[in-house]
Amino acid sequence: MQASQVRAIVTGGVSGLGLAVAQRIVADNGKVALFDVNDDKGAAAIAQLGDANARYFRTDVTREDDVAANVAAARDFLGGLNAAVNCAGILGAGRVLGREAPMPLSQFSATVMVNLVGSFNVAKAAAAAMQHNDAGDDGERGAIVNTASVAAYEGQIGQAAYSASKGGVVGMTLPMARELARFGIRVNTIAPGIFWTPMVDGMPDEVQQSLSASIPFPSRLGKPEEFADLVAYVLGNRYLNGETIRLDGAVRLAPK
Repeated sequence: MQASQVRAIVTGGVSGLGLAVAQRIVADNGKVALFDVNDDKGAAAIAQLGDANARYFRTDVTREDDVAANVAAARDFLGGLNAAVNCAGILGAGRVLGREAPMPLSQFSATVMVNLVGSFNVAKAAAAAMQHNDAGDDGERGAIVNTASVAAYEGQIGQAAYSASKGGVVGMTLPMARELARFGIRVNTIAPGIFWTPMVDGMPDEVQQSLSASIPFPSRLGKPEEFADLVAYVLGNRYLNGETIRLDGAVRLAPK
């Protein structure tokens, strides 16, 4: 699809990678609906992006009715819906056998609910709306981009829940792309490495330097705008489908 015609839902869109994606889409003359749960950051994001180009919808991605209603409202605001970018996620860090006690099942479940179930929930609701779009070039009606992580492949100690959730995102990419092909809806996933986000920004300098040194080339953390660049490319290249792309500077995570 052409950048100026992108009408996208972006989950986790008020900060970090999601906000960078929203900024890129708006810069390319597209429009965005930001799904998130931080009202203050949502207001700040809309003030930056402009209320003609963006709107914030308070959305818990794990709630089916909430997502369905907000997808319909977002489509009305956007004047159509042809893209969904899932960036909402939580770390859910913790050891299976912690010092005090084993990991509570609720912690594992919550991580999978947001990262995997939430991504599926938004993707299927968006696809249900996109299937009714008029077909464009090659019969395309929409595109979905999910966010996994390199931890889907090399999860570190303390990442059992996170890696399982992101591995699930990778696993559903191809079958979802195959199923939605008959509607002209593409599905791809990006698996970022270590990126400069508010989460990393709060870490001590020595930790940040250690993280940077672990990345072969370039030996630095990824920039959110580099992630956004790849999202824009994936949305624009109609032959890219059913794929998970690592964006990581050739890093491979060590056990810890």
